[in-house]
Amino acid sequence: MDKPPPNAAAIIVAAGAGSRTGGDIPKQYRIVRGKPMLRHSVEAFRAHPAFTTIIVVIGPGQDALAAEAIGDMAGLTLIHGGAERRNSVQNAIQYLDKHGFTGVTFIHDAARPLLTANVIDRLLAALAASGGAVPALPVVDSLSRGDAEGHLTETVDREQLYRIQTPQAFHHDVISKAHRDWKPDQIATDDARMVMAAGHQVTIVEGDENLAKFTFAGDFDRQLGQSAGMHDVRTGTGYDVHRLVRGEELWLCGVRIAHEYGLAGHSDADVALHALTDAILGAAALGDIGDHFPPTDPQWKGAGSDRFLAHAVRLAADRGFTLTHLDVTIICEAPKIGPHKLAMQARVAEIAAIEADRVSIKATTTEKLGFTGRGEGIAAQAIATLVK
Repeated sequence: MDKPPPNAAAIIVAAGAGSRTGGDIPKQYRIVRGKPMLRHSVEAFRAHPAFTTIIVVIGPGQDALAAEAIGDMAGLTLIHGGAERRNSVQNAIQYLDKHGFTGVTFIHDAARPLLTANVIDRLLAALAASGGAVPALPVVDSLSRGDAEGHLTETVDREQLYRIQTPQAFHHDVISKAHRDWKPDQIATDDARMVMAAGHQVTIVEGDENLAKFTFAGDFDRQLGQSAGMHDVRTGTGYDVHRLVRGEELWLCGVRIAHEYGLAGHSDADVALHALTDAILGAAALGDIGDHFPPTDPQWKGAGSDRFLAHAVRLAADRGFTLTHLDVTIICEAPKIGPHKLAMQARVAEIAAIEADRVSIKATTTEKLGFTGRGEGIAAQAIATLVK
């Protein structure tokens, strides 16, 4: 039996002015791959099962921008930052302390939006034997010092040199005490240095080139493929059918619908979520729903199909893809889908951790023709769009 995921909290630092990137608004609220930069990090943590608490630290006067960027996602806490990044992180840590949090705490810069579950998993694994862990990449370019006139001087040995990224992860009691004990006149380059100064070991795990920080105006073009038109866009389709039988519950798009007939299947037989799951897996070239959740496996007997869809979203994210749109058409004579569309849209958006306006729910009949026309079953077809 799998161990339950650890109790983890995420602190997303988004309080800066971001002036070096230019633009009319701070960089964490600018659009990156179809959504505000900040939202990418929020969605990455929300999609991971370890995180029970997500705190977003924003700057003074940024409440409206943050609300627009995050939208209607539930389960988030917004707090205001301080004069320096360390103060902003400390405010979030104090919030967790006040609410008696125990577990592990991740501290992440919103300016590194392309976070994957693989990096999170590596950090969680490292914390089993260390007070803290950071993602990092080795320095591969030649390094040299220069003089005041701009001339090269001596070469710097790049062996055992790393580019440190975020999120940085720590046992909460370790990072909390490190912040409490830090002297105002001490200079902290990052949270890992504070933990090291407190006598704890910090482990390096493999980072990700996609976690490069957005710092200057040119980073928006350089890190996103030189132009907005050069993204890797993938589209996948899905189709599913289940029989209608008396005495079964009817689940469509994660919503239970009162009806004299329900859908029969090994799981809860939610044809719409099955079609959406296959569409995402297809777009990411990751097989189909049967590969990941075979009907011969007893653990999926009666399972909620929301687990299948959430799993497909995580797998796509691990490949570096962002889900940008879902479209599903439910094909049946009865029940009427119209009264349930908004609830279905909201539920699918919640499961997939995307905005509701990125989910389309449609329904049609076959004019009494075929098995759906005769009321023998319900079919669904779906399209998913991913971007990298």
